[in-house]
Amino acid sequence: MRVEKRKSDELRPVLMIPDYVIYPEGSVLISLGNTKVICNVTIEEDVPKWMKVSQKEGGWVTGEYAMLPRSTSTRTQRETRGLGGRTQEIKRLIGRSLRAAVNLEQLGSYTCIVDCDVLQADGGTRTAAITGGYVALVLALRKYIQLGKISEDVFASPIAAVSVGVVEGVPLLDLCYQEDSNAEVDVNVVMNDKNEFIEIQGTAEGATFPRYILNELLDLAQKGISELLAYQVDVLS
Repeated sequence: MRVEKRKSDELRPVLMIPDYVIYPEGSVLISLGNTKVICNVTIEEDVPKWMKVSQKEGGWVTGEYAMLPRSTSTRTQRETRGLGGRTQEIKRLIGRSLRAAVNLEQLGSYTCIVDCDVLQADGGTRTAAITGGYVALVLALRKYIQLGKISEDVFASPIAAVSVGVVEGVPLLDLCYQEDSNAEVDVNVVMNDKNEFIEIQGTAEGATFPRYILNELLDLAQKGISELLAYQVDVLS
């Protein structure tokens, strides 16, 4: 029996509240069980310096990530003296994932900044940030499409992400913190609605694991992501 009495292939309860903050171009509060992340999108009429220097056409999408001080059981220090390695890794993952959802050449000379702040952490914060960040990004881009500033062709494929892992020899979908902290294998998966992989981050926590286990985990991830993608469609409609 899992911590939350879920089946091995069952997601935690999902909730996405669009337009949660009134000021950003796009905003979503996503909850996956006890994990809560606020995703806000800002669209700036500018592109990174490297794009100007290289005369690269189109726009850019970048991600930011932070855990608020009491998002965990003990206070998390604010990163006022530079980002730590974990934060750098996650913000880059968010940016790479969300760029796969957009036709950058159709974005025009705009930069979309997706700020993902963890309000409450109980495992899967990075995957929740990606899943919620996509919805916030769509909401923001829709406003600019309606204004005639961005082409409707800016959208590529919807994306979502989920964590999977092995706990006490059993492959599980969408790990909470207690499961994640005791996992023998921990994998984060990002996919689009074409069942194509965007990123797979996985590790064995102290022991090796066979290929068939990875296959089982990827099947679990695909199932969970398909459900998250369907939920995104409902929210965005």
